[in-house]
Amino acid sequence: MGHQYAAIAFTDQVKQQQTAHNSRSGYQAMESGEDYNGLFSREEADFIHARDSFYMASVSSTDWPYVQHRGGAAGFLKVLDAKTLGFADYSGNRQYISSGNFKTNDRVSLFLMDYPNRRRLKILGRIEQLDDANLEAQAALEDPHYRARIERSFIIKLEAFDWNCPQHITPRYDQAHLDRLLAPMETELEKLRRQLSNSTAHQSPSSELGEGPLSLVVSGIRQLTPRVRAVELRSPTGANLPKVEAGAHLQLPVWLNGKAELRHYSICSNPARRDIYEIAVLAEEIGESQQKEASGAHFIHQQYQLGRQIHCELPDNYFVTHTDNRPAVLIAGGIGITPIKAMLQSLKAQGNNVQLHYAGRQLNEMAFADRLARELGSAAHFYHGANQQRLDLNALLSQAPKDAIFYCCGPDRLLAELEKVALAFNIDPERIRTERFSAASHPAVENKAVTLTLARSKKIIAVSRDESLLDALLDNGVEVMHSCKTGQCRSCAVKVVSGEAEHRDEVLTVADKNTGLICPCVSRAHSDGLTLDL
Repeated sequence: MGHQYAAIAFTDQVKQQQTAHNSRSGYQAMESGEDYNGLFSREEADFIHARDSFYMASVSSTDWPYVQHRGGAAGFLKVLDAKTLGFADYSGNRQYISSGNFKTNDRVSLFLMDYPNRRRLKILGRIEQLDDANLEAQAALEDPHYRARIERSFIIKLEAFDWNCPQHITPRYDQAHLDRLLAPMETELEKLRRQLSNSTAHQSPSSELGEGPLSLVVSGIRQLTPRVRAVELRSPTGANLPKVEAGAHLQLPVWLNGKAELRHYSICSNPARRDIYEIAVLAEEIGESQQKEASGAHFIHQQYQLGRQIHCELPDNYFVTHTDNRPAVLIAGGIGITPIKAMLQSLKAQGNNVQLHYAGRQLNEMAFADRLARELGSAAHFYHGANQQRLDLNALLSQAPKDAIFYCCGPDRLLAELEKVALAFNIDPERIRTERFSAASHPAVENKAVTLTLARSKKIIAVSRDESLLDALLDNGVEVMHSCKTGQCRSCAVKVVSGEAEHRDEVLTVADKNTGLICPCVSRAHSDGLTLDL
């Protein structure tokens, strides 16, 4: 919405031009609605406080506009309340054109740019220079850490503002921003150099990985954030890859502690593309003493290099989007954006109304944030923990379209909160669709050791509290079909012959459980032991 901007900027002549160029109907919505209030929200305040410069226009007594740059430390332009801005004006070239213009015309226009994220905010207001005697008000606008002489201070009373679209903004980055991005990469690069000299325990015995029917080759690598790396995979022959739908994943081979393992990664490239699959992998930083516990993500960061050939299973999908025209609300926490990005692109192409809510530590750690902002515009909402912004699921679900389908991927606490709020709002569970990073945690239940008896092979396996039933079976040489290891695919489901199962999966139906099926990847036992049909 235009926050009263249209009331000032859309003169009769402007509206005539909009009509002549077929854009009038699209802008009429700016002239009404719940946001048509001319008040700064938390989103505008956070954006303004993050800026270290802006452009300011005044009008002279000769009716000529004059644009001037104003700069300082980040946050020098302060939001004093929902209708008021203020800033300390530092000594410049001493032409005093703006301050002179304000003596005869108090109208002012500000233009605030966020080049890295291709965002811009326009503000219209009435400006007033603070009287020299108003020391308390001037002191509130000072920054004791910015060494520059303050010549005067201004207060701006808000009249209107509007967010601009990101078209034609070339991303630009200051040195401090680049240093922050490069520092962890430089650290990681040095660490990798050391690891590669003595990490034979984590390397595959050959240059090719896996034994699946689908052959892929690493054709591209991009560093999306300091901790997230995108890996592009193509057919070695250049042929089209198997068609996938949004939400699909690949089960990729990794080599950990001298043995082959499989790990799941969502395909985040546009499902309409047939030439590549792209995954984005988050690798948390670990110390040298923890290298033996390095994850599949670290293996991919270190060993999925250009030209490496992979053999894996065909893509699979447990997180399918709807095909009708109902609106979609997409919720992502951190690296949970990977399937959500593909869903967004697919649903948008399908013609569905889509909105995105994406939460992360801070903007420079949120993969694809800039691209998603460009694609969705005002329908994309970002929540940065570093700015004390929190995704409010109560507000989100209460304001969502009544027939919306909700998709959520993220940490367990986010999914648990979504399920709790959805239950409170009496939302049909069919409209809540989730995917987990890993098996759901059950903090209120402490795992206990379990003894497994295999009915057919007569094997007896002791399972400790800190390992899954499936891992214990695999470690003891029992071949069990499996895939996700998160209780979402039912690939590993086996029948319980005796004993009381404690179900923790997300996929088995009541009928499945009544027939004795259990997913050993996540489930446990209420009894001391289980006898399995293996």
